[in-house]
Amino acid sequence: MSPNPGETEYPGMTVRIERDDQVVVITIDREQKLNALDYPTIDALLAQLDLIDSDDSIRAVVLTGAGRRAFSAGADIPSLAGSIAGGPERALREFVRRGHALTRRIEEFPKPLIVAVNGLAYGGGCEITEAAPLAIAAEHATLAKPEVSLGFPPPLRRLPAPAAALGRKRGSEMILTGDPIPAARAAELGLVNTVVPADELMDAARDMAARIIRHAPTAVTACLRAVTRGINLPIEEALAIEAAYFAAAVPTDGVRTGLRRFLDRTAAAD
Repeated sequence: MSPNPGETEYPGMTVRIERDDQVVVITIDREQKLNALDYPTIDALLAQLDLIDSDDSIRAVVLTGAGRRAFSAGADIPSLAGSIAGGPERALREFVRRGHALTRRIEEFPKPLIVAVNGLAYGGGCEITEAAPLAIAAEHATLAKPEVSLGFPPPLRRLPAPAAALGRKRGSEMILTGDPIPAARAAELGLVNTVVPADELMDAARDMAARIIRHAPTAVTACLRAVTRGINLPIEEALAIEAAYFAAAVPTDGVRTGLRRFLDRTAAAD
């Protein structure tokens, strides 16, 4: 079932869904736990993304956390500790593979997904922000990869990948020190697109979504997939992927409408 217009609560789930026409807001709803990612929450996020992906009437997603203190503090430590106590295989199965499934789903999602960082984004919260194609942060937000303080490397890390926005040295500094950085610094480094006052965060995210979905859905999806698939490839392979998506778009209504609109506008100006 697709998320219905208005706020919807799912019993036993720790996410809230709010639909506003073509945009859905997903809220991680564990405010008292700083929106930490326990296993039911990760599973619920994956389930909702699957529903949204299958609903053509939904064009964009905003992902945020409940309250103002945290987007997500990362892994739910009691859950993680229980998995680690069961040994490496259990920890990999219950935590790492589940977390990888979530960050991959976000990274490869075919519709625009904007993370609205409403507070601290640590560990898995930071990695979700890295995986998303777009992110806006509140001025008071901080981001960190503190897993080193727990004795292990970031198991869901997206940085430093070959083409990561931070580059090897900046990404390594975050991973090795575990130190948080403020939102303004995150914007300088390319971890978020922009920083806004906290009370403007959701309006800014919805505005970004609106500026994207005014374009044809086929064009938006093609752009997202070309970037996601090509970002870590050699230039010739990346160009081949871009060419393939361009060719696939040529016969679509979106191209015909876009060209007609441009030509009509040009003719009116002459």
